[in-house]
Amino acid sequence: MNLLQKSLSCFLLCLPAALSADNIPAYLDEEQPLEVRVEDALSRMTLQEKIAIIHAQSKFSSPGVPRLGIPEIWTTDGPHGIRPEVMWDEWDQAKWSNDSCVAFPALTCLAATWDEHLSHLYGKSIGEEARFRDKDVLLGPGVNIYRTPLNGRNFEYMGEDPYLASRMVVPYVKGVQENGVAVCVKHYALNNQETRRHTTNVILSDRALYEIYLPPFYAALTEGDAWSVMGAYDLYQNQHACHNKRLLIDILRNEWGWKGAVISDWGGCHSTEEAIVNGLDLEFGSWTDGLKGGSLNAYDNYYMAYPYLKLIKEGKYTTKELDDKVRHVLRLTMLTAMNRRKPFGSFHSPEHYAAARQIGAEGTVLLKNDGNVLPLRCDGKQKVLVVGENAVKMMTVGGGSSSLKAQHEISPLKGITYALRNKAEVKWVRGYVGDVTGEYNGVVTGQDLSDNRSPEQLIAEAVEESRNADYVIFIGGLNKSNNQDCEDTDREGLELPYSQDAVIEALAAVNKHLVVVNISGNAVAMPWVKKVPAIVQTWYLGSEAGNAIADVLTGAVNPCGKLPFTFPVSLNDVGAHALNAYPGVERTDGSKIWDVEYKEDIFVGYRRHDSEGIKPLFAFGHGISYTSFDYGKLSLSAPAISADDTLTASITVKNSGSCAGKEVVQLYISDKKSSLPRPVKELKGFKKVSLQPGESTTVTFSISRSALSYFDADRHEWVAEPGEFQVLVGASAADIRSRASFTLK
Repeated sequence: MNLLQKSLSCFLLCLPAALSADNIPAYLDEEQPLEVRVEDALSRMTLQEKIAIIHAQSKFSSPGVPRLGIPEIWTTDGPHGIRPEVMWDEWDQAKWSNDSCVAFPALTCLAATWDEHLSHLYGKSIGEEARFRDKDVLLGPGVNIYRTPLNGRNFEYMGEDPYLASRMVVPYVKGVQENGVAVCVKHYALNNQETRRHTTNVILSDRALYEIYLPPFYAALTEGDAWSVMGAYDLYQNQHACHNKRLLIDILRNEWGWKGAVISDWGGCHSTEEAIVNGLDLEFGSWTDGLKGGSLNAYDNYYMAYPYLKLIKEGKYTTKELDDKVRHVLRLTMLTAMNRRKPFGSFHSPEHYAAARQIGAEGTVLLKNDGNVLPLRCDGKQKVLVVGENAVKMMTVGGGSSSLKAQHEISPLKGITYALRNKAEVKWVRGYVGDVTGEYNGVVTGQDLSDNRSPEQLIAEAVEESRNADYVIFIGGLNKSNNQDCEDTDREGLELPYSQDAVIEALAAVNKHLVVVNISGNAVAMPWVKKVPAIVQTWYLGSEAGNAIADVLTGAVNPCGKLPFTFPVSLNDVGAHALNAYPGVERTDGSKIWDVEYKEDIFVGYRRHDSEGIKPLFAFGHGISYTSFDYGKLSLSAPAISADDTLTASITVKNSGSCAGKEVVQLYISDKKSSLPRPVKELKGFKKVSLQPGESTTVTFSISRSALSYFDADRHEWVAEPGEFQVLVGASAADIRSRASFTLK
């Protein structure tokens, strides 16, 4: 009996007795409107059942109402793959033999594809895996904005630009929820660093909040119709985000009119009374030692359990707020666990591995390719030397809650070796020693990466081997260890760890065909950038990592990824650091709260580089190809429009190279004169086109009032001021190919 059969059997056994087609309650009748079903179920519940349904019963589940046949809700990490089963009340895995998953690329990679169709494929595929495993809520995707390259959790998010993140998250949400599995969009809101994430109070302008940090959540919840959202750990306006009146009541419910369920991050709830009145619906993870907390059932002592019930019985609160919470949880349950029309899902399918490989390859970014070192040209006589720990280290294990137990993980070395079989002799040397461990919550890689040689010995070996190699491929970067790309810790600096810069410098000095492949979820400093002819930025690519990387290096896939965030030359080029606005200042009142003021305001990423005239190492939206693309002259449908009109912008793009390729055409808007400071330009459109050699296509964009507006905090509304605007179209934020002006009347 599989998981689906078991769940159906349990559901039928839990149904109230003596039901027939004639007397089935409205809440069980899927022909009834959802709100009717919710109200019917609510009317039948006791006070104790209402309290029970709004908090956890285990690490990853909340109870239903057995008396009414309302099933449990089962959640799962994470945004990149379905987490292995854990013990009922422990973080360590339950040691099942059938819960290894397909690991998909990190969301930085998905954002780097700039492809909404691939985003839907990603969501559909991971949703099918979650459905097969009988999960109701997938804890992701993450859409927090990339504010600093030190944030240890940036690899789980979709970059620095709110428009890009908004457009990429919506198809993901829809793809997952087509399977009857809810997404839980996280972390709402302002969770932009891991350092002191539980005690950081964010201070920022309303304009920055609405223009930069809220748009991806708004898109996911309203346009994507996400069924749940996760509150963040941080504080905003001195209230924790998981029970924050401004975020959850004023904005989420009153402004956006959203009806889904607000779920706490694990341990994100801190107050019964604030949780009651400030919009939290479902509490998870408080006192995460669970049943070991010294009580017969520690879950009943959660903030929204017996303490809440006690306040109601004492008359301090009515059931008004409780009923609203239960409505939201019931709605979530009926859309997921009680949905008898959802598909069956699938697990480990060839289609899922193919999707992971395609997304991994199309999200890989070719940063530099002087002398056309890439793609590799091998005819059976070449020697290819691969250098670096990241060529062999498993990356699916570690990094925090996104850690996975993958059915398999193809290493870069294995992928390159297989791709070049019969074409080249491939050899690997260590180069550097980083993190030799490989374990997280009981999932063990089984790799022995220990090496007692000194850094000097490792470099000497790599240099000696590289002298006679036709190609040298250095594969390094970050990993998912503490103070790298990892939950609960931030990086300590922009530089590469483990003295990798010294290795790269030494290799560049002896071999002119050096390719550096950087694996990371963050930008890194590259002091050797002018000495290395070819640089590839890739990410944590999951199960098919090695195959995806090899596809790009060998030319089986023409690179078409674009950076979803700016690579600065140094931290001083980043507003959060240049303005001394990270990681915050500790209060002197003994509260242990740290205030972090977003002094850079709306000038995040390329917006700051533009406004300050700072040249980036690699610009937002940058990514080159093995072919070339020529842009024609931009044309607009009218020289002037009114606020309610839509302007059409068109441009011809031609593949002027010798091989097929894909180009991401990017549209930016510039307000030439504004009553408030505005960025030099802002991304407001993009389209990915596929062209054969010599082929041309016309790319068309529609520009409406929303693309021209800024948020006026004093008026609390979006404003499009009359005046001159400029449309800029190009291949990156720093590579504008054509521009045209129009007037907003």
